[in-house]
Formats: sequence, structure tokens, C-alpha cells
Amino acid sequence: MSQFTFVNDLKSAVRMDEPITSGPVPRWMKKSVESTSNSANTSRKTVELMPIKKTPSKTPSKSKSPASRSASNTPAKPKTPGGDRFIPSRMSTNFEMSHFKMHQENENLDLSPTQSDYRKAMSENLHGCNINNVRVLSYQNKAPAPPEGYQNALKVVYSQSKTPMNVRGATRYIPHAPDRILDAPEIVDDYYLNLIDWSFSNILAVALGTSVYLWNADTGGIDQLLDLEGADYVTSLSWVPNGNLLGVGTALGPVQLWDASQTKRLRIMNSHSSRVGAMSWNTHILTTGCRNGQLVHNDVRQREHIVGTIQSHTQEVCGLKWSTDGRYLASGGNDNLLNVYSGLPGQATYHSEPIYSFSQHQAAVKALDWCPWQTNVLASGGGTADRTIRFWNCNNGQCINSVNANSQVCAILWSKTYRELVSAHGFANNQLTIWKYPSLTKVAELTGHTNRILNLTMSPDGSTVLSAGADETLRMWKCFLPDPNKKKEHEKRTSRPTMLGPGLR
Repeated sequence: MSQFTFVNDLKSAVRMDEPITSGPVPRWMKKSVESTSNSANTSRKTVELMPIKKTPSKTPSKSKSPASRSASNTPAKPKTPGGDRFIPSRMSTNFEMSHFKMHQENENLDLSPTQSDYRKAMSENLHGCNINNVRVLSYQNKAPAPPEGYQNALKVVYSQSKTPMNVRGATRYIPHAPDRILDAPEIVDDYYLNLIDWSFSNILAVALGTSVYLWNADTGGIDQLLDLEGADYVTSLSWVPNGNLLGVGTALGPVQLWDASQTKRLRIMNSHSSRVGAMSWNTHILTTGCRNGQLVHNDVRQREHIVGTIQSHTQEVCGLKWSTDGRYLASGGNDNLLNVYSGLPGQATYHSEPIYSFSQHQAAVKALDWCPWQTNVLASGGGTADRTIRFWNCNNGQCINSVNANSQVCAILWSKTYRELVSAHGFANNQLTIWKYPSLTKVAELTGHTNRILNLTMSPDGSTVLSAGADETLRMWKCFLPDPNKKKEHEKRTSRPTMLGPGLR
């Protein structure tokens, strides 16, 4: 029988799935067995007897290590399965069900609703759950929410950091409530008029019926500049760049020039016989557009102020804007035409024919503005029947891009701080929309007006946009505040006097 004993001992020695029992028991195993038995005995004693308080010894026990002392003082925490959201959790994964789903073949069976419900019930009873909701791989944590400012959460590239390094500081906070609301009683609810303008010296001019008021944004003071008599009323306002001269267009046709610093009228120019709804400055040349579609260039330094006349619109001119470098003049009319003319700063004569005449808009073109960093790019917006914002390259006469605004476009302003622009709209939301350029994605929508927005103007530092609504309110939106984390050189407002001072007649 000894040979069988030897064979059995040999088999037990070479088996790998069971511990080797031959030989003496290791010292660490003895200690673990003794500590287990002692803890079991003490637990039985504490159930039967009250614990006995012992006086602590002055000399610490040698058998007790610092790790064991700290462990005895703190209560034991339940072990929770950890995990990373990038690594599947084996404890929460059903491998049999995962294997079944991976090898399951799609059966395209035409079953009736009753048969499909019966099939689903049988599957749930067989598997114990709805296998359509079972995932092949289970993760411990969910993916974090994308940072604020993302337009599409599906395009977020997740990483272990809270915010990717390449997008930190790329978003900014835009207040969706106006910073200040001013009352504008008796403001004329007319789409074709331009009734507000903001000067370089931080003075806001507002036309309310027959009167023009000046609001000092620094001090908050309000002064009345003028008040027309009879049936006449104010139809347009325009500040001269870097000066205190204000052009005032009237319903009867004459254009008045006022020195706001002295509250004094300098002259009256009888350029038109119908109301002047749009004006724009090019150094000392004031271009005006009236209801019969005529454009007039006025040199305010001369007694005979009319230096050019253009008749290229068949209906009222409601949009007029010179480019910042004085190379181009854009005019929009109620005849759905957008015309672009060539010009030079300080030029005495002008071409009477436009170099480009765009007819893509299907409604009146009032919203016009030139890009501040690309002086040849023009943005235009159409009325209710058009609802489209278009971008033009006036060097070659091509339409660069367009976007459907889904509502009447009343005004457009380019930002001086960001590569963005803001547009004002009418029915149905009466909102301001901020667009990213050139992607033309919506950055924000600012709501608050209860009626359509008539005009937009911007503060001299470019941080605040003021909107005038038909609800007789003026709302100031701080939507282009500069980023405090970036060091930018802010242009200081120059205090040099304008050349249009003593030379006027």
C-alpha cells in the first residue's frame, strides 16, 4: 500500500488549484489564525459581559503598531467598488448576457403587436430583465457635463481635467438681462427711421417725437437739445466722429446741425423736400437720404453745401452707412435694393452711379454696418418678407455668406471687441441675437422688449449695446465686455477737437 500513498502525495504536491499543505505553517499564518480566534473570543465575551475599563499603561505596548492604533481609533468604512469612467467595471457587468448580445442575430420578423408584446414578456421572464436596456460594458461613473458655452454637447472631447486646456478662457459670460432700462415716451414707431446715436464723448442722443434729448452716460444727466414746432418731427440722428456736432433730420426735409457742447444750432441745410430718414458722416461730408430715394452729399464747411446728388433708389432710403476708411458708401431702400458707391475721405466730387447694386433681399434694407477689421465687408439685413442677413465683399461684389434670422431684421452692429455681430429683430420674439463670425453660429439671444426693436447703437468703448424698442423703452446690454483675463490695450477716447468747429457757416 505504500506505493499508493506515494502516488497520492505526489499528485497533491503537483496540483496548482489547491494550497500546499505539506511543511510547517508560516509564522504570518499563525498570527492571523491567533488574532482571528482572539477576536472571536472577545466578541463572544462582550455579548455576555459588560466591558471593563482598564487604566492605560504609561509605556505603550510593543506588540501594537502605529497602523493598528490608528485603525482601532477610526471606525471601519464599508468597502465600495471603485472604478474609473474609462475602464469597465467587472463587478457590474453581466458577461453571459454580454456574450449573448454580441452573438445575437437581428431577426426581421413581421410580428403583430400582440405577438411582439408576448415575445417581449417571455424574454423578460427568461432573462430576468429587458435585454434591450442591458449594456455590454458597464462603467462606474458618467461622463461629466460639458463646460458652459458649448453650442453642441456631442462635440465635446472629454479628458481627465474638468475643462480642456485648449478651451479654457474661450467662453465668456453674457448677461441675458439688460443692465439698465430707460423710458422713451412718444418714440416714433416707424421702421424706416433712425432715432438714436451714441457719441464718442459718451453722450446718447434720443429723438422722442418733436424733441431731441441728450443723456450723459457718465453722470446720468438729461438735457433737452431742441424741440420742433408745428407738424414737424425728428426722423434721424447722427453724431460726427470724434466731435460734438449732431446732425438732425426732420420730417419736412431740412437738416439741422447742432453743437451739443454749447447747446447751439449752427446751421440749417435745405437739401431735401421730404423727410430725411437716414444720415451718415464721412469726415466733413454729411450724406443724407430722403423719402423720394434721393441721396445728397453735404459739405458742412461751405456755404453751398451740396457737393453731390444721387438718384439710384425709387423709394425711401432707410439705411445709410459710410465705411470706416471712407472708401465705400452703402445705401438701402424700401425698393429692396442695396447699393454700394465708391468714395474717398474728404473728396469733393462723387460718382452718381453705384459700383454695385444688389437685389437679393426680398424686403426693405435698413440694417447696414461695415466690419471694423475688414473694411471691405458689409453686413445687411432685410425686412419682414426677407428675414435674412447677408455679407458682401465690396472689393469684388460677391456675397460671402448669408443666414436666415427667421424674423424681421431691424438693425446690425459689429462688435469692436470680439469677432461677433449683434442683430435686432421684430416679430415674433423682438430679440437681440449675437452671431459668431464667420461661422454665423448663435452665441446668445437677448429678450426683454415687448415690441419690435427699432434701432441699435453702441457705446464708444464697444462694451454696451443700446436698443430702442417700439415699447417705448431703451435697454442697455453689456454683451461685449472685454475679457479681464486677457491683457488688451483699450483705446482711450481722444479729446482732440474736431475740424468742424469754427469753420462752419
